[in-house]
Amino acid sequence: MTTQTSSGKRSISSIRRTTSASKKPVLQSEESGSGSGSTSVNENISKPESPLAQPVSNGERTVKKLRLSKALTIPEGTTVLDACRRMASRRVDAVLLTDSSALLSGIVTDKDIATRVIAEGLRPEHTLVSKVMTRNPIFVTSDSLAIEALEKMVQGKFRHLPVVENGEVIALLDITKCLYDAISRMEKAAEQGSALAAAVEGVDRQWGGSGSGSGNFSSAPFPFIETMRERMFKPALSTIITENSKVALVSPSDPVFVASKRMRDLRVNSVIIAAGNKIHGILTSKDILMRVVAQNLSPELTLVEKVMTPSPECASMETTILDALHIMHDGKFLHLPVSDKDGFAAAF
Repeated sequence: MTTQTSSGKRSISSIRRTTSASKKPVLQSEESGSGSGSTSVNENISKPESPLAQPVSNGERTVKKLRLSKALTIPEGTTVLDACRRMASRRVDAVLLTDSSALLSGIVTDKDIATRVIAEGLRPEHTLVSKVMTRNPIFVTSDSLAIEALEKMVQGKFRHLPVVENGEVIALLDITKCLYDAISRMEKAAEQGSALAAAVEGVDRQWGGSGSGSGNFSSAPFPFIETMRERMFKPALSTIITENSKVALVSPSDPVFVASKRMRDLRVNSVIIAAGNKIHGILTSKDILMRVVAQNLSPELTLVEKVMTPSPECASMETTILDALHIMHDGKFLHLPVSDKDGFAAAF
């Protein structure tokens, strides 16, 4: 997924507006020397204007019911290398940035590091995060529905949303936190499909018992209804993967620099490492952040086979979307290679 853009969407640029009557909320900004350790200091961030809260309905979870993690917040004058080390120490893939007035100024993600720094040949130790951050990130309120937050991220093609409660930025929401709610929605749809099939089957049995040509008539609707149920409520990955789907491929002997350029050119945040189009491993922008930049390795000299995840779990074109979501949710990862019947990479 791409990083956030603020075009056409409500942003938290209003987070800079302060009044003498309002008390500035506080965020924790993590400071460290060389990245080997860190201490927390308070950073003041002014209140944003929260968008209208959506009413909670149908017992669905709100954002504040998710396991939210406190956002890592650092000054925008920090170098990319130091930022990556702090992100690695916290095992996070995004960081909020503050300006010289301790006001929220932007966000930097692992994809920004891979595509705006490494792919462009910039040196992490000399590049400030302010040069590659996304300014005025879109946010979500804590009382918004989790599924609505997911829809906002999917539509905007980004993975992270600052969470605001009572005018304070309290956390940074990752799209993985919303997968459970997406799975729940699809499972409910599948149950509805099963109920529909059962209802039609019951009606058909009544027709069959009426003595009006039940022999061939009663069996005909069953396969049709089952097929309809599978396609509408349990669609396979093949229904959303087209022949023109872009698959970012690199070879095991390519350097990380080449992989990052492939991510940038195809606007993705992961590549498949393949030999003869057979899947050998995957490399994500988070891997580049954690395993290359944070370790101060050279992207030009480090081969992808040295830092990739080998033999990743894969799905097939026949795997249902629901099963694919379960695989990612249970495995706690966001990247699932899809192979065709011959084992070749078909999508990501």
